[in-house]
Amino acid sequence: MPAGTLHLIPVPIAADTLSAALPPAVLERVRTLRVFLVENARSARAFLKTAGHPDPIASLQIAEIGHAPAGDLLDAWLAPVRAGTDAAVLSEAGCPGVADPGATLVARAHAIGIPVVPWVGPSAILLALMASGMSGQNFRFLGYLPQNRDELAKRLLAVQRDALRGETQIFIETPYRNQRLFEAILQTCDPGVALSLAIDLTGAQQRIATHPIARWREIAATNPPPLEKRPTVFLLGT
Repeated sequence: MPAGTLHLIPVPIAADTLSAALPPAVLERVRTLRVFLVENARSARAFLKTAGHPDPIASLQIAEIGHAPAGDLLDAWLAPVRAGTDAAVLSEAGCPGVADPGATLVARAHAIGIPVVPWVGPSAILLALMASGMSGQNFRFLGYLPQNRDELAKRLLAVQRDALRGETQIFIETPYRNQRLFEAILQTCDPGVALSLAIDLTGAQQRIATHPIARWREIAATNPPPLEKRPTVFLLGT
């Protein structure tokens, strides 16, 4: 029996944006599947319910792979697909395998001959880069920066050096620490370096702005951006 297909299904990155974030073809595909390999089972069930899956959610085969999928479980997770059943990979939000779990599953699928199909949907990294006005030809996603203040300052200087060479630097933080990171950037980076903030992308409170650090310092003193508890992508560039 030929193998099934591993579908990489994006998930909306903001609340109440399903129809705007995902094309009808993606939702139609989701509704045909019964096996899901997911970052978080609870959020996956909520997504499948919102997406209008026709089967009882409790009847679906949902395997939680977590934030760092264990290598020794990959074959077990992919066993139904290898046996001929289509399955989907879902992250909590955004595109699986892009700054989210899924890459190791995809790599293993390729290794054992399982077809892989990516589907269209929102990626906070790509949307932030598109809207930043910074180089989209040469960029790097750094994930999370250090939490220790001294280590963070040191890393920001290194990030700034790469940004000044023309490579857009993209990074994120846990929302409740956004303000702390923003302040560290303003304290550490040179006035002429550009900082872009992409806040609550695709959401009701979306706000995107790019300014030199010098201008951000002025804004922070009078009308600081609403970073607290809002998903934000930070970009440094020129």
